[in-house]
Amino acid sequence: MRIAIVVGTRPEAIKLAPINGLLRDEAYVIHTGQHYTSGMAGTNLEPDLVFDTCPGLDRGQQLGAWISALTPVLRNLRPDVVMVHGDTTSALAANASGTPVVHVEAGLRSYDRAMPEEHNRVLIDHLADLCCAPTDLARNNLLAENVPAGRIVITGNTIVEAVTAALPDRGTQTSILAELGLGGDTFVLATIHRPENTDRPEVLKTIFDELAMLPVPVVLPLHPRTQSSLVASGLDQRATAIRVTGPLDYPALLTLLRAAAVVITDSGGIQEEATVVKRPVLVVRRSNERPEVEAVFGRRVHAGPSISRTISAWLSRISSIHRRLQDAPSPFGDGTAAERVVRATRDLAACWTSTR
Repeated sequence: MRIAIVVGTRPEAIKLAPINGLLRDEAYVIHTGQHYTSGMAGTNLEPDLVFDTCPGLDRGQQLGAWISALTPVLRNLRPDVVMVHGDTTSALAANASGTPVVHVEAGLRSYDRAMPEEHNRVLIDHLADLCCAPTDLARNNLLAENVPAGRIVITGNTIVEAVTAALPDRGTQTSILAELGLGGDTFVLATIHRPENTDRPEVLKTIFDELAMLPVPVVLPLHPRTQSSLVASGLDQRATAIRVTGPLDYPALLTLLRAAAVVITDSGGIQEEATVVKRPVLVVRRSNERPEVEAVFGRRVHAGPSISRTISAWLSRISSIHRRLQDAPSPFGDGTAAERVVRATRDLAACWTSTR
């Protein structure tokens, strides 16, 4: 079997790496370069082919460019299956080849049509020949949209395996924290990068003011989008009250996530990772395609006073919160998602071959 894995962003690479590790020589990894600033840095997914990047193009131009680039490659490669992940524009582009498509992390829904990612994930799910849903809720979302049950399999989320593999040992974690001058449970980790929080100066100002009000240090690895917005809005001085770092490699980021008392984020991936390392997470977004996280591990708020109020309340009883979460299972499975995805993919390839 030959599987073409199309990946464009670092989060995709992180979550597809466990599957690639099982497929080994059967996998051919194509990196579209959607994350042209960070690429595959800090992941275990080594691409076999890297496209030229598409900086400065809007979403429609990117989609057209990647369809044009991917189609001849896939026709020449003639894989049995094309595998994509999540909700990115490059994942949508890979559906145009006519080859059976496996969609890993299918069925997520925010029901927020203002999000380009929501458009992508809905389209990919309805085009895919196999939808690998991470949870029961994701499967139910697909069934509600009349995706045939025979095209859906519940696999769990490979983030569990990815975090387990990438989290450094205790000694290395201690060294990373010491280099950053941090101790365990004495700081808040924050990540902010989504357009709804960065593209409007008044919202960005509110978030940084709320972070500055917290009673413990706040560590914020600064995303390039957020940095550009701070400078363009004249808000870069707001960041001086916060411990800002540059982008971190994946093991270092997981170390901070595991050691933080509380996590504040608008990232989907960070939400998932928090459930694996058992940390409470405050989601600063107007909508969320991962409500399973909010059910046990945290809550969602809009940018505003709810940020400092919620975090301060959590910090006042943080030991009991950590004890409760330590025994809470991640909603994203037991660490065997990659095996389930590979098994279902083999079944699809065999079925497709038998009908040719």
